[in-house]
Parts: sequence; structure tokens; C-alpha cells
Amino acid sequence: MKPAISRMESLIFASRWLQAPLYLGLIVAQGVYVYHFLHELVHLVSHATTFTETQIMLIVLGLIDVVMIANLLIMVVIGGYETFVSKIDSLDKHEDRPEWLSHVNAGVLKTKLALALISISSIHLLKTFIGLSDPSTTHPAGYHASVMWQVLIHCTFLLSAIVMAYTDKLMQPKH
Repeated sequence: MKPAISRMESLIFASRWLQAPLYLGLIVAQGVYVYHFLHELVHLVSHATTFTETQIMLIVLGLIDVVMIANLLIMVVIGGYETFVSKIDSLDKHEDRPEWLSHVNAGVLKTKLALALISISSIHLLKTFIGLSDPSTTHPAGYHASVMWQVLIHCTFLLSAIVMAYTDKLMQPKH
């Protein structure tokens, strides 16, 4: 009976490798974001003389949003792979090893992801508020309700991050 349990436990442990294709898929998604970023950047540069300051600001905020999402993808891919699949040995002595990777665990990754989501949500809200303040822009019916939902979702992200950080603090051993 013991060899059967040992094989089952080995299979369970090996099942973590089923996540590897998911991380590879996120790398492909990041490539899509790079393409989108470059497309928007070319659009900005090619129309720089015809855009208003507000239009330029909105496009730049969109570029920042893409960068924030790309950063989130990197954290999930590298941090998740290291935490849940396998240690990346080639990074141990690499000169460009991210500082946060040396102390990554599920709690740290969760907090970093929550902060990244709050940052992305903040960028979206700022874009929305800038669009609201532009008198030349007409808004469809229900737009203000949409803004209200964006604010509520952002506040929910903030509250969730605070609760997660507090929970992690409670779980840390006292020195």
C-alpha cells in the first residue's frame, strides 16, 4: 500500500507542472500588449500636432495602463512560476534579478497583485475623470452610472488590499 500512496503523492506534486502552459500563455498575452503599446505609440507620435492636450494625456494614460498590466503579467508569470511550479535556478546570480523575487511567497505575490490592480484601476479612473472634465466630449446615457460603478469597484479594490495586508500582518510571527 505504501508504494501506491508514494506514487499518488508524486503525481500530485508533479501536477504543478500543469500550470507551466498557463504561464507561457501569459507571456503570449504580454506580447499582445507590447503590440498594442507600439500601435498606440505610433498613433500618438503620428498625430501629435493635431491632438489636443487632453487627447494626448488620455493616450499617454492608456500607454501607462498597458505598462502597468505588463508589469502585472511579469509579476504573475515569474512570481507564480517560482512560488507554485519550480525555482528558476538561472536567476540566482543573475545581475538583473528583480529584488522582490528574493522574498516572494504567496502572501507577497497576492499583495503586489492587489497593489498593481489598484494602480491600474486608478489609471482608468483618472482617464474617466479627465474625459468627464472635457467640455467638448458628449457622454452616452448611463455614463455617470458607469463612472459610479468604476469608483465603487476601485474602492472595493482598496478595501480588499487593506484587509489582505492586515490579515498578512496578523499571520506574521511576532519578533
